[in-house]
Amino acid sequence: MPIYEFQCQACGHRFDRLQKMSDPDPTDCPTCGEPRVGRLLSAPQFRLAGSGWYETDFKKDGDKKRNLAEGSSGAPAAAPAPAPAPAPAAAATSPGGSSST
Repeated sequence: MPIYEFQCQACGHRFDRLQKMSDPDPTDCPTCGEPRVGRLLSAPQFRLAGSGWYETDFKKDGDKKRNLAEGSSGAPAAAPAPAPAPAPAAAATSPGGSSST
């Protein structure tokens, strides 16, 4: 069930409420009793950490096995080595066109 945040328009009191999406919003403020409560827009406060529910619950069987094999060694099973960068030119010239040697 989601947690909704509400604020009283009369006194400014803010409060949270755990309720179903189909439940009606509260109308009366728990502090002052005025029927001027409105729902606030707020960002959800959660984080999925760790190896993750997606990898263990919703992936195809082939992907699960591949990810579990990678996770056991800490590195991908077959990672190609990057190609070396080309060497810089041996003689560097100055902007005037003559070498500095």
